Amino acid sequence: MSAELVSGVVMHRRLRPVGHRFSHRVFFMRLKLSSLEQSCNRLFSLNRFNLLSFFFSDHGARDGTHPDLWIRALLWKEHIACEGEVWLHCFPRVLGYVFNPVSFWFCHARDGSLVAVVAEVSNTFGEHHAYLLAYPDGRPIKDGDMLAARKLFHVSPFLPVAGDYAFRFTRKGGLHRARIDYLAAGEPVLLTSITGRAEPLTSRAALRACLAHPLMTLGVMAGIHWQALRLWVRRVPFFRKPSPPPASYSR
Repeated sequence: MSAELVSGVVMHRRLRPVGHRFSHRVFFMRLKLSSLEQSCNRLFSLNRFNLLSFFFSDHGARDGTHPDLWIRALLWKEHIACEGEVWLHCFPRVLGYVFNPVSFWFCHARDGSLVAVVAEVSNTFGEHHAYLLAYPDGRPIKDGDMLAARKLFHVSPFLPVAGDYAFRFTRKGGLHRARIDYLAAGEPVLLTSITGRAEPLTSRAALRACLAHPLMTLGVMAGIHWQALRLWVRRVPFFRKPSPPPASYSR
C-alpha cells in the first residue's frame, strides 16, 4: 500500500488561564514517499488539480523538491540512519486548497522500526518550522514514547514562544494517533490530538470522505479563526508575533 486515507477527529483542550475545548471531524492522508506516483487515482493527483491532491511545494523545501529527497537529506545531515520507508501524515489539498497546521514525517530504519519523527508546523502567517524528534543514541522510538522539544516557533497569538512540547505517537492496527501537549514551566497548558482509522486511498474513499466533510481544508482555516475569536472574547492574554527562528528546523 502506497497511500492511506485516515478519517478521524482533531481535539484541542486548553486548561488555563481559562478552560476551552473543541473537536471536529477531519480526514488526512498517509503517503509512502518512496512510491508516491503509485498512489494516484482518478480523484487523487500529484502536483496538479483534482478533488484531492498533493503538491511537493506544500512541504519540506517548498520549492518543488521531491519530499523524499528533502527528508533524507535532513536526516543525513543529523546523522540519523533512515534506510527504510518514510510516511508523511498530512492534510490533502481539497479542490486545490490546503492549510496544514502540523504534518508528521515518520522515518523508519531498514527493519521497520521508527527512528525519527519530524513535526512540520505552519502558522497562518505563511511561516514554517520543523521539530526533529529522535533519540540521541539512535535507539528506536516505541509506541507511546514521550518525545520533548523546546517551543521555538509562533503558532497561536494566545500562547507565548516559550515552554515545551511533549509528543506521543501510537498505532494499533489501522488506528493512528498523534498527541501534542504544550507545557509552560512544566505544567500542561494545551492538549491536542489527531486520531483516525486508515483505509486505502482509493477513488471511492476520496469521494466518500469529501462528501462527508465538504471543503474540509477551508474549514480548518475557518475553525482556527473562529476559535481565536472565542478566546479573544474571553480576554485570554494576547502575544504579538515575534520573528521566526533563524533555522528552518530544530532538534
